[in-house]
Amino acid sequence: MHAQKFSPTMHKVKLIAKRFSYFDLSLVRFITTELTRGYFLEHNEAKYTERRERVYTCLRIPKELEKLMTFGFFLCLDAFLYVFTLLPLRVILALLRLLTLPCCGLSGSRLLQPAQVCDVLKGFIMVLCYSMMSYVDYSMMYHLIRGQSVIKLYIIYNMLEVADRLFSSFGQDILDALYWTATEPKEKKRAHIGVIPHFLMAVLYVFLHAILIMVQATTLNVAFNSHNKSLLTIMMSNNFVEIKGSVFKKFEKNNLFQMSNSDIKERFTNYILLLIVCLRNMEQFSWNPDHLWVLFPDVIMVIASEVAVDVVKHAFITKFNDISADVYGEYRASLAFDLVSSRQKNAYTDYSDSVSRRMGFIPLPLALLLIRVVTSSVKIQGSLSFMCVLLFYLGMITLKVLNSIILLGTSCVFVKEANMEEKLFNPPPSVVSSRANSRAHHTKHDPTSPAQGSTAPRLTTCDSDTFLTTPDEEDDGKIINANTGLEGDRTPKKDLLEIDRFTICGNRID
Repeated sequence: MHAQKFSPTMHKVKLIAKRFSYFDLSLVRFITTELTRGYFLEHNEAKYTERRERVYTCLRIPKELEKLMTFGFFLCLDAFLYVFTLLPLRVILALLRLLTLPCCGLSGSRLLQPAQVCDVLKGFIMVLCYSMMSYVDYSMMYHLIRGQSVIKLYIIYNMLEVADRLFSSFGQDILDALYWTATEPKEKKRAHIGVIPHFLMAVLYVFLHAILIMVQATTLNVAFNSHNKSLLTIMMSNNFVEIKGSVFKKFEKNNLFQMSNSDIKERFTNYILLLIVCLRNMEQFSWNPDHLWVLFPDVIMVIASEVAVDVVKHAFITKFNDISADVYGEYRASLAFDLVSSRQKNAYTDYSDSVSRRMGFIPLPLALLLIRVVTSSVKIQGSLSFMCVLLFYLGMITLKVLNSIILLGTSCVFVKEANMEEKLFNPPPSVVSSRANSRAHHTKHDPTSPAQGSTAPRLTTCDSDTFLTTPDEEDDGKIINANTGLEGDRTPKKDLLEIDRFTICGNRID
């Protein structure tokens, strides 16, 4: 009876002990398994290889980007030096031809060639705008800006950056309209308001854009001369805000090309602004070379922040959009193609204008401001000063010629490596497009053309026509009609060589 009384209790005790021993054994097995279990990365080799290639792409971006930036910088420098060196000489030659033709008799239907007309217009614009800029007091503008609060100056500087991009986008259109209006064949029907209104618009644009850049340079000068450097720090932090606005957007190769051109133009403009700031500060300190070392750390800090922002921005854009680092070589080849094509006999634009259309860098306002600052900062007195100015001018011409020769040779190498030689002898893309559109329009209204229900043959394109074109994704490249199974009409993507307009937006360029 006593053994039967305690048997259920003993049974429960044994069961609990068994469970605890099983729990201890399972816990040890689990810990052992966690410490000794393995896995094989080769089971997902493609995924890990792709991740490694992304890392390598990010590591290659700084080198490839800086190669593009360096090439673009010297392109902008070549167009900028052209305004100071060869443009005055070309204007003088055009005016001499204009003055000597009545004595020698007219040998043709044109007094001046179209390129000479454009050069004379540029010269007149520079002379008129410089005379207007002489009435602008830089010192009064400096003290007016310096009296503002830091936050207000930060807002003003951001507004000036946006205005500069808008001016750059629309300014080249104004200049192109003036050049075409002045050189358009007379036998064509007049469809414009006249050369003089276009010339006045161009003068007003160059003057206003130069004033805008002057305010930018003055604000940067105030930031350099502030005691606590808070404004300079805020303006530098504004560059990092650009990363937020660009990295998390969808980019394709054409959009990235536009952004790269904009970054090249922005970096070159910042270098000129820093040069203007240094000139103004050195003038205030009687050209004391010791003060230059005071400005040197701030200048290096601004340049380093600009380079760091560009590298980080492009690295993450290429990462998020699966763009290879080799695309910067294609961009470099496209810029080189512009330089080489402007040296051909069938060239349809000047090289400086080509850079303006491609990058949005218009050298006239920036050159006008630099001339204004240099003439007000450097006093020329005596024959020795004039000799120094003449030697400096000859040195600039030498630098321009040397830079042009090196750029032309380098560009020929890039064009040859990209297999773009055959495009040098083709008509401009706009001419090809206009001819295709005219043929399509003629076919549409031709009564002998096939009926609308019949399928018209599509125009075939060679491989060179699609060079440097952003490839479509598999699902994005075609619009399929679910009922008929026919491929819908869609405008083909633009070749990089056809994108000759500076765009600010990050939207898709089809």
